Amino acid sequence: MSTHTPTPAPARLIRSLVGAATALATPSRPGAPLLAHASSRWLRLLPYVVALAFVSSLLPVTVTVLVNDYQVNGALAGALATAQTAPLLLAVSRPLQAWWIVFAADVLGAVALLGADGVAGRSWPWTPMIVVGYLALLIALGLREPRRTLVGVWLVTGAAGLVFELVSAERSDGIALLLFVLGGVVLLLSGALRERGDAERRLVEQATISEAERSRRTLLEERTRIARELHDVVAHHMSVITVQADSAPYRIPELPEAAREEFSSIAASARESLTEMRRLLAVLRSDGSEGERAPQPGLSRVQQLVEATVRAGVPAQLSMPAELGDVPQAVDLSAYRIVQEALANVVRHAPGAPTRVSVTAHGEWLTVLVVNGAPEEAGSPLETSGTGHGLVGMRERVRLTGGTLDTGPLPDGGFRVAARLPLRTEDGS
Repeated sequence: MSTHTPTPAPARLIRSLVGAATALATPSRPGAPLLAHASSRWLRLLPYVVALAFVSSLLPVTVTVLVNDYQVNGALAGALATAQTAPLLLAVSRPLQAWWIVFAADVLGAVALLGADGVAGRSWPWTPMIVVGYLALLIALGLREPRRTLVGVWLVTGAAGLVFELVSAERSDGIALLLFVLGGVVLLLSGALRERGDAERRLVEQATISEAERSRRTLLEERTRIARELHDVVAHHMSVITVQADSAPYRIPELPEAAREEFSSIAASARESLTEMRRLLAVLRSDGSEGERAPQPGLSRVQQLVEATVRAGVPAQLSMPAELGDVPQAVDLSAYRIVQEALANVVRHAPGAPTRVSVTAHGEWLTVLVVNGAPEEAGSPLETSGTGHGLVGMRERVRLTGGTLDTGPLPDGGFRVAARLPLRTEDGS
């Protein structure tokens, strides 16, 4: 049994400092401006406007104060003021690089003020303009960089102020400590705001991915379910072909030998197709689910669906002729499932709404219409489990048969499902 030896505190501190130093040299996501993903164009331009306002106000004030109050040479004052303020424009897209420039300029400015004649009685090592610009820069840093980088910036800022305190304590008036404290507060608040925004974006992305995956899984499950059901329909036809091909030589004795061989080949091909279909069905049922042993339902059982819906508390009526003619098995099954899903949706989402089911055949088309009114009262669904996946299953079944589907809400608050399914295949059968 191995034991874990705790890392000594000095080693952890050194490791943290090294990590912070590494983070200071590694900016994250360079090039993406602040608020770049905002929907409004004016909101995307806001960081540039704010940065320009800081630069245009701090630059002349810094030059004036350095020259008139601190008695700094004009050229040096202009260079220091530019280096301390102009990078704020860069901070909109690359705040860490801007911080390196501004911090270096602030340190050089503090060193330059050591030899100036007007430092006595005034703020040092940081001037008031430096504090304002630096805090604005820290806001941009907090909104962009990770926590480790922010800690590194804060510690470096405090370390620089401490060094200048040790170099010339008599010149210091506590502004270094003030910047250290205010900088920590600004970094904490802006960093927390950034982390909250990142968390919300991740939640939205995850929700979008989950919804897409859920829709895709629903579609695949419904297609698998339809494939299982159609197996019985297709298998029936293939079995008929096999029997007819096998029995043809016995039913038609005068068949020539070439025709007998052809029928034998047809029967063999049909049996092979049935075997492949059974293998495919075994793959579709690899989850261990058992297939339904009852015959596949059809339009003859729509009356039972309507009666079950009435018993569930939905006043439903059925209009369907006693004889619809020859309806292909796939269409018969699809029409039944469409009515089943439509009525299940009425029970779940519009309890108590009057519902009308109509099934008619005109020419080469079978029309299925399910219309419900507005629900009598809003309440919890009366049914929590459906037989499929609602509109997704309807669309897949209609697409399978080559028909059309029209669904949507009605002006009175109800809903309409209209399916048009072909009664004849492309070859006219």
